[in-house]
Amino acid sequence: MSKVFDPTQYKKTTRIQWDDASEAWNRWGPLLNRWLGPATERMFDMADIGINSQVLDVAAGAGEQSISAAKRVGANGRVLATDLSPKILEFAKEAAFQEGLTNFETKVLDGERLGELAGQEFDAVISRVGLIYFPDQQKALKGMKDSLRDGGKISVMVYSTPDKNGFFSIPVSIIRRRAQLPDPLPGQPGPFSLGKVEVLRKALEDAGFKNVDVEAINSPVRLDTALDCLQFEQESFGALHQMLSGLSATEQDDAWEEIEQALTEFEVYGKFCGPCEMLVASGTK
Repeated sequence: MSKVFDPTQYKKTTRIQWDDASEAWNRWGPLLNRWLGPATERMFDMADIGINSQVLDVAAGAGEQSISAAKRVGANGRVLATDLSPKILEFAKEAAFQEGLTNFETKVLDGERLGELAGQEFDAVISRVGLIYFPDQQKALKGMKDSLRDGGKISVMVYSTPDKNGFFSIPVSIIRRRAQLPDPLPGQPGPFSLGKVEVLRKALEDAGFKNVDVEAINSPVRLDTALDCLQFEQESFGALHQMLSGLSATEQDDAWEEIEQALTEFEVYGKFCGPCEMLVASGTK
């Protein structure tokens, strides 16, 4: 009998992994800002986020982008950052406190259960590299739509196709081969599950959004060395650890060594530049 993807177990594992990776994800915040900052600003623009906007951030993580949104909307605006991991939201809350922001809140919340926000309306809903990991992406998108006021906008950011994201897709392929993992099961989420423009566009349209637009944004990962990128992914990328979990410690070490060697191809003129392309999509309720 073929295996069936278990979303309940997947969410449980995901929450644990993000709790474990929360400190590292927060610590790598400056890199996230350099790497995804331009695409994040475009996400804000496409969601029409401005002064006084009421914003919901779904799968906010340590909140680096949520903090940026809170600064953009001003004191009379509001940002609610939600995530499945309570531990990672503690870092977002602390960052907002350090910034002196009074328009920022957090809530531990499954992105597929946004109905718990009933009675609250937002001008914009954003999700940066979060939707791809939801087992039921349509449920999440429809929940986002229900959270918006009439005329409100959604904007989400996802990785495009594996061939344009070598810094991530190469480690994934190495681990998949070494761990002898099968192709993703039907309905299984993953980093490239919405990577094709037509797939991402259809997902928003199927959820009932109008005037859907999708833009590709070149977002190279710039670091000093391939070893730095390896460290970033080892510490912060829960998806890779989930894939490695069936291997012994020695086998995992061997996999990471092969990944580091493979990533050296992106070292040019003494610096690392990992290829990455993000898609940013928007739609209107």
